[in-house]
Amino acid sequence: MVSIQKSKGKSQPIPLKKRSPQYGGSKSVLSFEKPSISSLPASFPLKGNTVSAHLSEYVDRAFRIPIFLSTTNTLNSLQQQFLDRLIQEIEEALLFPRTLPESEQYPETILTSIRRLVMSSYGLLAINFRRFYAQFIKSNVGPAPTTTPFWEGSVYLQIEPSMAFQFGLPILLVRERSTDAGNGIWAGGITPLNIFVEWDSDNQTVEEFFSSVQWREVLANWAAEVRTNYYLRTEPTFGLPN
Repeated sequence: MVSIQKSKGKSQPIPLKKRSPQYGGSKSVLSFEKPSISSLPASFPLKGNTVSAHLSEYVDRAFRIPIFLSTTNTLNSLQQQFLDRLIQEIEEALLFPRTLPESEQYPETILTSIRRLVMSSYGLLAINFRRFYAQFIKSNVGPAPTTTPFWEGSVYLQIEPSMAFQFGLPILLVRERSTDAGNGIWAGGITPLNIFVEWDSDNQTVEEFFSSVQWREVLANWAAEVRTNYYLRTEPTFGLPN
């Protein structure tokens, strides 16, 4: 026990006892420095290389900038192959794809969840796959605009890129050829041509698409815009120009 001696003059300093760090059992770590994982004893309740495996996963994600991957959940085998390769391309660009509801889900309405994901991402990549083969039967005013069947994608491929554009995220739009060709943001002249690229699934393999100069160029440009957006949004306010 440390005692404090009083005197009529000024008080005496309290002597401090130095104690070395100890590990094991119920004893706590007494140290001013954070112990490294390699310094933990063999008796510590961790088996094998579990810690290093977990750390490796977290560190791998730490260097990736989160982006919103907007896609549909209903895919055929070829579309799934394309999506898997697309995710690989995104990760190789050191970006981290997030999507609803696979990687993210919030206890709120769908639009609120989309907005939350948009505002916590630094870019958006939308891939619009063929989903419904539809045909106009009639119109409420005059004849149907066309009687030729056409492909439609998911309605959320209209909503999510539009919300991201409103928030100012860098956008890259990829679609399976002829999907929503005359519908919404996927119609000609609605979005800038430099953020739009098509996959001709009838005549182009997945490997041919991702090896094309067009894809590599738009991916590099978009990834650079994402990193610029990340830099600007994470810069302290005093470092930004007035």
